[in-house]
Amino acid sequence: MLYRFIRVFTVTLVSIINGRTYYLNKNRLPKDTNYILAATHRTWWDPVWFAMAAYPKKFIFMAKKELFKNKFMNWLITSLGAFPVDRKNAGADVIRIPVSELKKGDRSLIMFPSGSRHSQKLKSGSILIAKLSGKPIVPAVYQGPVKFSHLFLRKRVTMNFGEPIHVDVKGKLTDEIVEEYNQKIEEAYKKLDAEIDPNWRYVDPKAKK
Repeated sequence: MLYRFIRVFTVTLVSIINGRTYYLNKNRLPKDTNYILAATHRTWWDPVWFAMAAYPKKFIFMAKKELFKNKFMNWLITSLGAFPVDRKNAGADVIRIPVSELKKGDRSLIMFPSGSRHSQKLKSGSILIAKLSGKPIVPAVYQGPVKFSHLFLRKRVTMNFGEPIHVDVKGKLTDEIVEEYNQKIEEAYKKLDAEIDPNWRYVDPKAKK
């Protein structure tokens, strides 16, 4: 009930602030199984926006442990499916929690393979979780404002979903195999971006000049 209420509230608020949001190729999202929504990380509000886009599917997602220090924020994001991650000393829960939920629960996982808005290099976490859970990876991209203040300019926001990528659950995850899967994800991102606007480019607002 809380999840549904917050979604309705958030969608309404976003519509008032920014105008209409466009979702492309939602038919590519698996309907009969959990999955890993492996998305580009271009804003700090990515998890909420992708969760809105893929509704009625519910999700869990990783959030830095510092966000859980505030009692209200802890309650809110935990209710929405967040679980804490220590970025400097990531433990086994980073893999165990999502794999368990994907296999036995009713929620999918929103994950950002780059791990940060300030890096475009993909890591191996989403591939390992896909292998251990036996669930597909669905690439997704966001095009729109990357600064909070720009949301009020009512610029178009579009999210696009790709075809599921299946990781071999029996094969060994060597560095070479991980790199092959990462290349597939990166190629999917480029294709999805081009389907929306081939001239759009992500510019990190906090990039060092």
